[in-house]
Amino acid sequence: MVSHFEVGTKCWQPDEHEGWVQAEVTSKTVDGGNVTLELTLENGTTNNVTIPETDFEEENSPSLPPLCNPPILEANEDLTNLSYLNEPAVMHAILMRYQQLSIYTYSGIVLIATNPFQRVDSLYSADIIQMYSGKRRGELEPHLFAIAEDAYRCMIRDHKNQTIVVSGESGAGKTVSAKFIMRYFATVEDVDKPRSRKAGKTDSLSRTEEQILATNPIMEAFGNAKTTRNDNSSRFGKYIEIQFDSNPDIVGAKIRTYLLERSRLVFQPATERNYHIFYQLCAGATDAEREALGLLPAEEFQYMNQGGDSVIPNVDDSEEFQLTRNALATIGINSETQQKIFQILAALLHIGNINITAGRNDSNLSSTEPSLVRACDLLGIDSFSFAKFITKKQIITRSEKIVTNLNYKQAVVVRDSVSKFIYSSLFDWLVAIINRSLAPVEIEKSVKSFIGVLDIYGFEHFQKNSFEQFCINYANEKLQQEFNQHVFKLEQDEYVREQIEWTFIEFSDNQPCIDLIEARIGILSLLDEEARLPSGTDESWIQKLYTNFDVEKHKTYFKKPRFGKTAFTVHHYAMDVTYDSEGFIEKNRDSVPDEHLEILMASKNDFLTAMLKISLEGSKAEQPPQSAAKPGQRPGTASNRKPTLGGIFKGSLIELMNTINSTNVHYIRCIKPNEAKEAWKFEGPMVLNQLRACGVLETIRISCEGFPTRWTFEEFVNRYYMLVNSAYWEKPIQYMADAILSKAITQPNRYQLGKTKIFFRAGMLAYLENLRSQRLNECAVLLQKNLKKVYFRNKYLEIRRSIITSQAAIRGYLARRMVEKIRLSVAATKIQTTWRAYSARKSFLDTRQAIIKTQSVLRGYLLRKSLLEGQQLRAAVTIQSTFRGYIARKSYHDYVRKVVIVQSLHRRRQARRELAALKVEARSINHFKEVSYRLENKVVELTQTLATRTQENKKLLQQIDHMEQQLSSWQQKHDELQGYVKELENEAETVSDHMKHANELEVKLENMNEKCSQAIAKLQNQEQESENIRKSLSAKTAELGDALEVAKKEKEDSELSLNEEIKKLKDEIQHLASRGPANGYGNGVSQSNGTANGAVSIQGSKTGRPLQRHSVDTPLKDTESGFLTPKNFNPRPASLASAPTVSPGYFGTFGDSQKAQFGLPVNVDNEIEGILDKLEDIQLEVVRGLVQTLIIPQPSGQNPMTANELLFPAHIINLVASEMWRLGFVKESELLLALAMQTIQEQVMSYEGEEIIMPGTFWLSNVHEMLSFVCLAELNIVENEQLTSMDPVEFQEYERLVGMVKHDLENLEFNIYHTWMKELKKILYKMIIPAVIESQSLPGFVTNEGSRFLSKVLGTSGPSYTMDDLLNFLNRIYKAMKVYYLEEEVVRQVVMELLKLVGVTAFNDLLSRRNFLSWKRGLQISYNITRIEEWCKSNDVPEGTLKLEHLMQATKLLQLKKSTVNDIEIIYDICWTLTASQIQKLISQYQVADYEAPISSEILKVIAKKAIVADQDVLLLEQVPLDDSGPFEIALPRQMTVLETYMPGWLQVPNLRRLTELTANNSRN
Repeated sequence: MVSHFEVGTKCWQPDEHEGWVQAEVTSKTVDGGNVTLELTLENGTTNNVTIPETDFEEENSPSLPPLCNPPILEANEDLTNLSYLNEPAVMHAILMRYQQLSIYTYSGIVLIATNPFQRVDSLYSADIIQMYSGKRRGELEPHLFAIAEDAYRCMIRDHKNQTIVVSGESGAGKTVSAKFIMRYFATVEDVDKPRSRKAGKTDSLSRTEEQILATNPIMEAFGNAKTTRNDNSSRFGKYIEIQFDSNPDIVGAKIRTYLLERSRLVFQPATERNYHIFYQLCAGATDAEREALGLLPAEEFQYMNQGGDSVIPNVDDSEEFQLTRNALATIGINSETQQKIFQILAALLHIGNINITAGRNDSNLSSTEPSLVRACDLLGIDSFSFAKFITKKQIITRSEKIVTNLNYKQAVVVRDSVSKFIYSSLFDWLVAIINRSLAPVEIEKSVKSFIGVLDIYGFEHFQKNSFEQFCINYANEKLQQEFNQHVFKLEQDEYVREQIEWTFIEFSDNQPCIDLIEARIGILSLLDEEARLPSGTDESWIQKLYTNFDVEKHKTYFKKPRFGKTAFTVHHYAMDVTYDSEGFIEKNRDSVPDEHLEILMASKNDFLTAMLKISLEGSKAEQPPQSAAKPGQRPGTASNRKPTLGGIFKGSLIELMNTINSTNVHYIRCIKPNEAKEAWKFEGPMVLNQLRACGVLETIRISCEGFPTRWTFEEFVNRYYMLVNSAYWEKPIQYMADAILSKAITQPNRYQLGKTKIFFRAGMLAYLENLRSQRLNECAVLLQKNLKKVYFRNKYLEIRRSIITSQAAIRGYLARRMVEKIRLSVAATKIQTTWRAYSARKSFLDTRQAIIKTQSVLRGYLLRKSLLEGQQLRAAVTIQSTFRGYIARKSYHDYVRKVVIVQSLHRRRQARRELAALKVEARSINHFKEVSYRLENKVVELTQTLATRTQENKKLLQQIDHMEQQLSSWQQKHDELQGYVKELENEAETVSDHMKHANELEVKLENMNEKCSQAIAKLQNQEQESENIRKSLSAKTAELGDALEVAKKEKEDSELSLNEEIKKLKDEIQHLASRGPANGYGNGVSQSNGTANGAVSIQGSKTGRPLQRHSVDTPLKDTESGFLTPKNFNPRPASLASAPTVSPGYFGTFGDSQKAQFGLPVNVDNEIEGILDKLEDIQLEVVRGLVQTLIIPQPSGQNPMTANELLFPAHIINLVASEMWRLGFVKESELLLALAMQTIQEQVMSYEGEEIIMPGTFWLSNVHEMLSFVCLAELNIVENEQLTSMDPVEFQEYERLVGMVKHDLENLEFNIYHTWMKELKKILYKMIIPAVIESQSLPGFVTNEGSRFLSKVLGTSGPSYTMDDLLNFLNRIYKAMKVYYLEEEVVRQVVMELLKLVGVTAFNDLLSRRNFLSWKRGLQISYNITRIEEWCKSNDVPEGTLKLEHLMQATKLLQLKKSTVNDIEIIYDICWTLTASQIQKLISQYQVADYEAPISSEILKVIAKKAIVADQDVLLLEQVPLDDSGPFEIALPRQMTVLETYMPGWLQVPNLRRLTELTANNSRN
């Protein structure tokens, strides 16, 4: 051990204020048998410690300064993993974690919870609950929920009841911890076995779970109060059994309470308060309740004003009162019963205000005292009797009753005892009602197991300790004994399980202290004996204690104070506590006088009597069993003794211990870090005292006796593999671990090899860490040496190369300068020669150039002079010739004009003469005969043509005859209608409009008849004229040759006129028929031109179909005829499919040849109706052929398919619906569409996993196509002219049909999207963590949290999914949406929702993974995010990266420098999206690499301070629910102009195929 205290070793020194402070050994001096250590403290002061050298050889010698742990272990989450397990190391580890805002720390099986004195709701959100669900203890950070989950898993796995013991002193946070544990059990959802919920309540709590959570505000209101140590201190202990059935689901709960602090009702120390419920009642009661209960301000009630300030900061008693009321209602206490409870509470407050006057030896109380009268009225008792026995005492002897007076103090005690008894009874009644509500008899039968939560007071030691502290410490003694035995058992069991050699570990047993208290002749038994004596006093009881226990046998655990005779000291496991005996006897009796009990039981308040009965029955049940009365013994002496409070508490404590011992126990120790309740303040000495009191240090001591440090073989090898040669790295893992230990540790007794773990003695881990540091330093030095060698050699070679290069450059420079000089000399000579030649040549050329210039100037002058003279001569000649030509042309033009005038005058005269002669000739008879002869010759040639025209005229006459017959038939029907109208006229005045309409029709019909007669007469006249012409032409055939064209034109004109008249007549007949009010038979439909590619035009007809379906070739019966009355007239909605031009009723009497003549389809509608009549066949083909057995097209990227080829199911269904609407199959269409939608939904929901990607997208697009068709149909129908003739009822009915189908299709589209997205999220959720967080794609930065080489040794594989898998999955979804023509907004919604799931899930997981928070992991995750960003940009969704912002900034944080405070400020600026709590979490859990400087404690404090100041509760992002598709907005309807009739050839739907063909052909015609 001497080697452990070398210079530089860090150890601990005691400190008065901090408890312990760190010190460093700066020098060590060995003088004889003593070793002097010079220790330098953190504040710079030095301290010399002299220790005998022999003490260094002893293990855990108390004279040696406790050693500090290595930095890597200082803030370890499990104290048992510390290398040096000592008090300062434990306190420092808790302090370090507390400063990092980590309030939970493991200590073996114990969870230490340090109260932050601040709300940290981010630690208890629903996301945190789900994060711990299903996780084993140790996988995540220490947490309250980890203990709760461990208990839950043990219950399921071992089928054994569990208990969670939550202990600690007042203000340590026990109540809050127990509350959150209950919330965890009520809200956690098991992924493997989800709890059964009621229909429609999958996202909410069950009724039982709500009631369990509702018990918290009730018990806090009636059992908690403000104390000097805690604003919400529980003044009772409770054990809550949360009961589960076999599923396991929470089915009920039970509450057991222990030792309610009754004295608080009548007395509160300074700065403390009474129970919360009284202040809530005074603050939250309504005005009516205040008046009825006589409530006053809290300061005016004696029971509420003793502590001073009655207000708790940041607590609204009025709001809390409303919460209490709601909680009472939740557990089944109605408002009437609540009023009765408040009545009892108000009565207690008035009892406290009863004014008792003091006399010399007695006391007085008037029965008319106001507070007394008010209290008695509320309780329903007699005020006189109540006041009488407040001031008097009745003693019953064998022969008489003796009434004695009580003095003032005694009267006040009686008054207060009645109040305490009533409040205690009310509290017991509440507990009984809660148990009855949460665990009825029928629930008890289904309970298979339970988890108990024990929220009990911790060890208490005050300046003055009374009966309550004695009972509390007695309970803690029992719990500590059970805890020690449990820890010891677990320790030995693990040694046996790992098969290591071990010796028996001794631990302090507090059984003698327990015997001192609860033995047959113990403190409690003597207290009960004295309390049952009428003359028993505290003084006589304390003398009995001195007599029995102030002896040698009990001197260790019982001590008599040196001064005073009213106190005694008990040596508890935590510390010695001195108790003042004053009030012990009275508090133990805790009884109400029999006279008052009789008065209360005779109350007129039924609620009060029922409450007292339940309380008394409960007290008898809790009373310890008494021995039966012996023969001859007076009843009431032993068997009928009243139970004492100590006896009741002892019995309930024994029952509690039996329950705990029969369950598997989990421990939570709550620590109060400071006395002032200041947020995030840590007082070392106070924490140490609590660690001793709660048994944590005892647990550590037991662990230190054996092998406190335990590592698995994998963890050990992963940490210390560098201590052996790399040749061992290929060996088996246990062999390699043994080799490391054999080389590193020379003392075999310092460790033990188990089956799965390695067990180390205390300090061995620090020793191994030191060896590891040395080895890493050696490796670093070796690397540095070789790197420096390479560096300096490269530097030498570079200098050598530089020198050689410099020399070559200099030599080259000198050579070049010499060559340059020679070149300059040669150049100068050459320049001189050239210059001289240049000068001579220049002089010669200048002379020659001057002569030539002179000659050229002279010759130019002469030539220009000659040219000028010639130009002047040519100009004069040109002017002369031009003038002469002008004179000649002018004279010629004058001559020609005169000649023309003369000729025109002569010709005009001759033309006039010829015109006069022609006029005379034209009037002559001979000329007319000549013309007639020519026309007769031409008419002969037209004889055959005229015969043909005559035949056609005959046919037209036949058709006119037919029309005349039909007109007469219509006239007859019109007469019948007119008669019917007259009858209706007499029935009601509302049909007057119809009469007017009928008169108008009559007038129109007469006009039509007149026009028809005129047309017939005209036709006859034309025929007569034609006959006359024929006779004339036969006589004058030779003369009509020239008149052929004229006759032809006249014939054409006559035929054209006739055709126009006939067409006009037909139109008028059709128009008249369509305007008939009662005629539903002959409604026509508009013409629709055929479209290309077999498409059907989407243009609705302007008229409706008949109400009844019939064949167009079959005449209707009278009951089915088109002459329907206004009552049964129901025009059908407009069809969206194409139809013929004229109505089927008009051509109903035509034959096939006549239909073909007019271009009509022959029996098309008949065949379509025949197909639609087979409704079951149509439904079967739609359900099976188009949905269930449909082979979904799988388009490829190379050969994309058109929308017609992919959306044909929707097109076919739309086409069938359109034809049904056109032909009157409205009800049948509603049934067909409903069946189709239901089948599509069932088909989509039948897919699971990745197989839903293509079908889900396919049907989502098809359903939207159907919805677009219905929206367009609705729009077309609203704009249709026919609907203007519908009455409001008919229009509303049809509007309801279309609206219902539209609504159902919208719901279907949402359901398909919801189902599809749920499956996609489930698949993607499994990929996110392995692909984004765990996968590593960057070579050179690969880390393995298990081991860098362990994957090769153990044969472990990588993550189950990679980024390629995730991106391929996203690509499949994106391509499926594109190829199936989903709208862009839908594609964007899907991508954004999936990326949000990726970002939130990955970020939350990263926050909870401590071993992944390193810069290398940050680099790998950042690379993975970059790949997602590239995917978003390549698919035109760049905004998708916003969903990954938190994750991106978290990876940046991991890669940024964290050495100084400035670095931290830079991190806050860069990571602006992250909250202060998230940044603190990431940095505090950051894994420092071996070559990185650790983050200093000062930086961690700065970060924690920022998180505290920011007070941001957002730690985890809100989880994206997997069972919800997220926001979804249905896209706008698609633009549709035609109904496509494409149908694949392989589709086996004969009826639908034939219907499609008929509709397409009908459209073309």
